[in-house]
Amino acid sequence: MKIKRWEPENFTLEMNTVWSFPERGNWATHDAKYRGNWSPYIPRNLLLRYSKAGDLVLDQFAGGGTTLIEAKLLGRNIIGVDINPVAIEICRQKINFDYPNTGNVDLKMGDARDLYFIDNESIDFICTHPPYADIINYSENIDGDLSLLKLKDFLLEMNKVATESYRVLKKGKFCAILIGDTRKKGCVIPLGFEVMNIFNNSGFTLKEIIIKEQHNCKATGYWKTNSVKYNFLLLAHEYLFIFVKK
Repeated sequence: MKIKRWEPENFTLEMNTVWSFPERGNWATHDAKYRGNWSPYIPRNLLLRYSKAGDLVLDQFAGGGTTLIEAKLLGRNIIGVDINPVAIEICRQKINFDYPNTGNVDLKMGDARDLYFIDNESIDFICTHPPYADIINYSENIDGDLSLLKLKDFLLEMNKVATESYRVLKKGKFCAILIGDTRKKGCVIPLGFEVMNIFNNSGFTLKEIIIKEQHNCKATGYWKTNSVKYNFLLLAHEYLFIFVKK
C-alpha cells in the first residue's frame, strides 16, 4: 500500500469537552472498513495528551487497529489485544509500514477480561473502544466475544474488564474509553453511564467526560421516518471517559 499522507493536515489538540470530527481521517493506513471503528483523531488526541514517546500503551479491544496505527506513528509502544483472529489479522496488515522513530506494536490474541500476560502496574496508558454490547456482532460464535452479549451479561463482563484494566495500569496514569448508548422499545438505555459506574467502582477516579459527536446518524430515509413515527431522537453522541488510577 502506498501511503499518501502520514499525519492529519493542520492538526490541533482538542481543548474542550465536546469533540467532533466530520472528516474521520484517512492518513497512513487508516480507513473506515472495520465496522464501528473510531476516528483516528480520537486516539491521536488521547495519546498526545495522556502519554509520551516510549510509553507502553494498551488497547484490549484492538478491532481494526486504529489505536495501534496512531501509537506506532507517535512513537508509543503498544500491546494490542483482541479475541477475534480476524481482527488480529487486520491489525497485522494495518501496522505493516515503515516510518521513522516508530513505536513497537505487540499483537496478542486474548481476552480483555483476563490479561494474564501483562504484569501488574506495567501500562502507562489505556486507550480503547469496546463493543457496545450486541449492537454490532463482531463474530458469530467466538467464546468470550463481548459483542455477542445482551446488555445485562455485557455489563457483568465489563466488571472483569475494568478490574483487569485497574490491575495493569500504573498509579497516576490514565485510562480512556469510548462508549455509546442504545435504545430498547424507544427508550434510551444509558450504556455509557453504566460502564462509567463500573470503572468508578473498580477503583478508578473519573477525570473527564467528553461528548463525542457522531456523524453517521443523519435523519434521512428509514430512520427519519421512524424517528417521527415513533417519536424518538437519533442518538448522535458517544461518551469518552477519562479515568485516572490514584
